[in-house]
Amino acid sequence: MKVTRRQFVRGGVSAFTVGFAAPQFLSDLAWAQQASSRTLVVLYLNGGNDALSTLVPYRDAAYYSRRPTLAIPAGDVIQIGRDAAGHELGLHPRLTALRSIFDEGRLAIVQRAGYQNSSRSHFEGFDIWGTANPADSQGPGWLGRYLDTLPSPVDPLVAWNTTRETPKALVARTVGVPAITNPATYSFSSPNSGAEATLERTAAARISSHLPVDRPHLAFVNSTTQAALGTLDQVARVASYTPSVSYPNNGLGQALRAVSGAMNRQIGTRVFWVQTGGFDTHASQGANLGAYVNLMTTTNDSVSAFYMDLKNQGLLGSTLIVVFSEFGRRVSENGSGGTDHGGAGTVLLALMAWYGAVPDWHLLLAVPTLIVTAMLALGVSLWLGPVNVRFRDIKHTLPFLIQIWMYASPIVYASSIVPASVRWIYALNPMVGLIEAFRFAILGGTPPDVFAVAVSVTAALALLVSGLIFFQRMERSFADVI
Repeated sequence: MKVTRRQFVRGGVSAFTVGFAAPQFLSDLAWAQQASSRTLVVLYLNGGNDALSTLVPYRDAAYYSRRPTLAIPAGDVIQIGRDAAGHELGLHPRLTALRSIFDEGRLAIVQRAGYQNSSRSHFEGFDIWGTANPADSQGPGWLGRYLDTLPSPVDPLVAWNTTRETPKALVARTVGVPAITNPATYSFSSPNSGAEATLERTAAARISSHLPVDRPHLAFVNSTTQAALGTLDQVARVASYTPSVSYPNNGLGQALRAVSGAMNRQIGTRVFWVQTGGFDTHASQGANLGAYVNLMTTTNDSVSAFYMDLKNQGLLGSTLIVVFSEFGRRVSENGSGGTDHGGAGTVLLALMAWYGAVPDWHLLLAVPTLIVTAMLALGVSLWLGPVNVRFRDIKHTLPFLIQIWMYASPIVYASSIVPASVRWIYALNPMVGLIEAFRFAILGGTPPDVFAVAVSVTAALALLVSGLIFFQRMERSFADVI
């Protein structure tokens, strides 16, 4: 079935993009939602979906030669026809429901869509897709820019994020998007119940009703509180929704159930963000068994239930569903029964061959160096994890601090360029000894400074042990904070 871009955006049908969708295309979808009767549901496959296992080129010999254990057998593929170039394609065997939707003319598949020099970093790739701008991934998101165009006052439930963290795509300059993971638990938090809880909510509403003109910061806080309180009763109506079909008892299924309930209750939400993870299949991906089969089963069953629920409600004609991932995966399978999204190992070997660096016994030192590096990384994460839970704003400073740390480490330069008089101070950075040890293990040359290596080992042990103690102590209060 050939579907034009104009038909896909404006045709008033439910559509699913499997694998990729171009950033400009996504931006157009947001603008297409300006009609009040339309709803956009974005389903993000977190981790980098293997598009070649979702939509299989089952007649391509190269596909099978480069994936001797991961290629989907041609006999198992759900055939859906040919693309514009004449290639025969088929869906993953577990996507039976999507085949039915395709046969109804309500499924469009966009192949090979992306941007030049695609990032293989999950974080950067997610931000680029979130802003729809490969040149600048730091601004507001493509959905956020749409929300900023809405006339004031903006309904506090105009957009709904079903995850805890606001995705880049929903970041706006003037509109806040609530994170509602479960409508049943979205309520006024009080240690009391009954009449006491009601009185506390009433008091909070009265306090927040004061919007002093001469105190803009307080006015902002109170107006935000008003908006949050105003959503409680609306979301409670969603929690009481009884769907027309049975949804899978998993995160994706229940999130889509909440979306369907919000649409049924007509609470005014135009944009929904739903995501499901596990698509970073570096190992044990599987063809007919394995992690990817489970992912396809979850996606198929959840989307199928959502589709039928909307169909029973008569909402398909005003709903557009987009499924995308931050990038695809390599054509060739790796040695761990999975697929990768980077070529760092191949680049390293090519550089070693180019410069005539032949590995010798020094390479054995890479093993203990890797162990110490893992200890250091784990120790740092055990400290930063609880701190991030307690102080959420720290996540905005971490990328900057890590960048400074990297600049202070001998990654693109050798520590020998640091003046000898202050080199012992420089060696207090635990990354110095580890990076120089790696460089010596792989390329040989000058052995790493013993003092720097000792600092690295000591710091790794200290951070790991203290991090375990700190994490266990703070873990008891995680539930209260979250």
